[in-house]
Amino acid sequence: MKAANFTPAGDDHDFEAAWGLPEKLPAAERLLWQGSPDWQRLTRSALHVRGLAAYFAVLIVWRGANALASGGHAVDALVAMAWLLPLAVMAIATLVGLGWLSARTSVYTITDRRIVMRVGIVLTVTFNLPYSAIDSASLHANADGTGDVALALRDDAQIAYVHLWPHARPWHVKRTQPMLRALPNAREVAALLAGALAASAGIPRRGLHAVAPAVGTRERGDAAPEALTA
Repeated sequence: MKAANFTPAGDDHDFEAAWGLPEKLPAAERLLWQGSPDWQRLTRSALHVRGLAAYFAVLIVWRGANALASGGHAVDALVAMAWLLPLAVMAIATLVGLGWLSARTSVYTITDRRIVMRVGIVLTVTFNLPYSAIDSASLHANADGTGDVALALRDDAQIAYVHLWPHARPWHVKRTQPMLRALPNAREVAALLAGALAASAGIPRRGLHAVAPAVGTRERGDAAPEALTA
């Protein structure tokens, strides 16, 4: 069994032999799909920017209420609340910027032989995942059409969680699952990948099974998990 090959790539993507790839594909290998995460969905689901905004909102309101409860006037409450606003804006802006940069510098590639993940903002790393190293794949689709495809790797092809984040399935730290996150057209990509995996194994095409998101990752309006057929 061929294990996953992890190849560091250059920081300047302009010098890539092919977009999102450390080298040009062999003549016998066929490109099926390439894409990047949707930065808004990535920021919400992976970086939890909405949760952080809610936290600061509660904290700001609490400071104002505490100032009033201590005998202060409305002006005192506004001043107490205003002290936290710059910190809140800075923290939220940092996460939004991180999500945008992460999506902009990430490229997922699917061929008829492997999945290639070029990820990283400061230090770019390319993960080559041959289909022989993938034990199974699962999809979680969202109501807005985006979705995540998680890849369960075989025992001899494990990757450290910290090397993949945020392109890893949440809470699967011991047995990390690489994840194609925030795909704009998740159902189409999942169907294509299901066919490629089946063809690589030499078996009839079969579907990817949708799974519920990990605790804390599902948002209101997300579609319920369902099975997809390639």
